[in-house]
Amino acid sequence: MEIPLSVPFLTTALTGPLQDLERKLLSQQAKIECWLRQQWRKDPPPLYSSVDLRNAGFKLAPVDTNLYPAGFNNLNREFFPLCVQAMQATLEALPAHVSTILLIPENHTRNLFYLESLSVLREILLQSGFAVEIGSLREDLTEGVEIASQSGQLLPMYPVVREGNRLLVHTQRGVFNPDLVLLNHDLSGAVPAILQGLEQQVQPPTELGWATRLKSQHFSHYQTIAEEFGGQFGFDPWWISPFFQRCHEVDFLTKKGESCLLAGAELLFAQIEEKYREYEIPHRPYIVVKTDAGSYGMGVMSASSVDELRGLNHKRRGRMASTKGGEAVTKVILQEGVYSFETVGEAVAEPVVYMIGKNVVGGFYRVHADRSPTENLNSPGASFRPLAFQQSCNMPDLQRADACSANRFYSYGVIARLAALAAGREQTAAKGASHV
Repeated sequence: MEIPLSVPFLTTALTGPLQDLERKLLSQQAKIECWLRQQWRKDPPPLYSSVDLRNAGFKLAPVDTNLYPAGFNNLNREFFPLCVQAMQATLEALPAHVSTILLIPENHTRNLFYLESLSVLREILLQSGFAVEIGSLREDLTEGVEIASQSGQLLPMYPVVREGNRLLVHTQRGVFNPDLVLLNHDLSGAVPAILQGLEQQVQPPTELGWATRLKSQHFSHYQTIAEEFGGQFGFDPWWISPFFQRCHEVDFLTKKGESCLLAGAELLFAQIEEKYREYEIPHRPYIVVKTDAGSYGMGVMSASSVDELRGLNHKRRGRMASTKGGEAVTKVILQEGVYSFETVGEAVAEPVVYMIGKNVVGGFYRVHADRSPTENLNSPGASFRPLAFQQSCNMPDLQRADACSANRFYSYGVIARLAALAAGREQTAAKGASHV
């Protein structure tokens, strides 16, 4: 199938709330950029992030924000200079000087596409003017190795050594003693002892790893930001923010916590139905239940009624019981489902926007031919279309129609930056807690 290079087709006509939202964003661009600059001063964003968006035609909202993103290999290479400039500016703004960086990846080295992303991230850092080595936390790695990525790029990787309160790697050229430890490891399960109490800068902070971070905390910050932003610029915050509830004592196999799930779902459906009536939306509400920590697309399910949750069979309960690394699911977030009515060809698509610091550097469409507009697209069988993002998310064209690619991507960039601001507030809160 030939992939069109223009903005993907939106199967719902751009009328009503979303069109009104996009017009408000475009007409108030200067004020929005000023407002964001003021927010960044108070709550700087993490070093990098990616934001999964869903565009329903009547609502545009983030559904996940990843602070240890992979997928750099799916970005449009034409935007590589943007990545380099953003990385330079972001690292130069850190409290202490940085010239050398230890990049710590995930432990799974058999995923060739992840290794390709790691290769591109390393290239961005190198092109930004920093010395970079890759240090692994794998316990079975005892000496330096070269690992091939999906394209055959060889990545030198070394076991990490801790001396005092510093991390080092021993390379063929000698000891590499970095100024910055850059994590591309999401710290699911626990923060390893080797990363605790370091005197070196660590970005993103270990407190933002999935061992302690919760999606419900992130969306609580995001909901507040959406209310502030909507109040400032004159629209209903619901247009850009999903309702959510959370349950933190759940066992899907034993049905522990089922009463919390059902009560939360009932409240969510009532909230969504009220909004659908208000805006005369002719679709059936649905919700998404997922683990409250990182999932890699695991531990996720959709439900179109409370009865559907009540009647889960053993197979679906088993799928929800554990996530990445076999970690048991005990905390879940119930989130308003946002339809994805964008398509590439005939396949459902959702935009994923990438940021380095406060700068949008590109994105791609996650596409899945075997999923419906209500289903999770981050699952086996998904493909990626970086060419869809021909233009930057930073520069709207005020002389053209709202639905042109530059203007739709600008809207995406604004919402993604609001999600990054929510992550910045998470980071500020985590730093405050660590100093108590």
